[in-house]
Amino acid sequence: MSPSPRRRTTLLVAAGAVLLGSCSSAAEVGIPDDADHEACVAASEHWPEEVKELSPTETDPSDPAVAAWGDPPIIARCGMPALGPTEDQCVVVDDVDWVAEELDDGTRLTSFGRDPAIEVIVPEEHDPAPMLLPAFSEAVQELPTNGRECT
Repeated sequence: MSPSPRRRTTLLVAAGAVLLGSCSSAAEVGIPDDADHEACVAASEHWPEEVKELSPTETDPSDPAVAAWGDPPIIARCGMPALGPTEDQCVVVDDVDWVAEELDDGTRLTSFGRDPAIEVIVPEEHDPAPMLLPAFSEAVQELPTNGRECT
């Protein structure tokens, strides 16, 4: 089932808030509620050094549970709520399940079957988004599974 137009607009606004930066060079990000979860602490030790040959970018606020690469930034956030059952597109990369959601200006990829979850927002300039997922496999594998899998 596809998100409703209202939900898509809401998601686009939320993603835009994450992707827009202030006058500084740091990428502005929202810190997820569960960012301090012990699994996110472990996952943050496995953020990739580079994504698509892009170097890390500072985040504002700075928090180990969030990371960014490049400009416009690819943003990763740990501590997102686990996804429930879905009919959205699901892809499996390195034995990690991801739900892909197209946005007007990029793609949101959320780990599936993990609680908490990792969300990766990829601006369209860095597409194809699923090709970037191997960089995040080690981080996601630090998260506990919840029994859900792509089918």
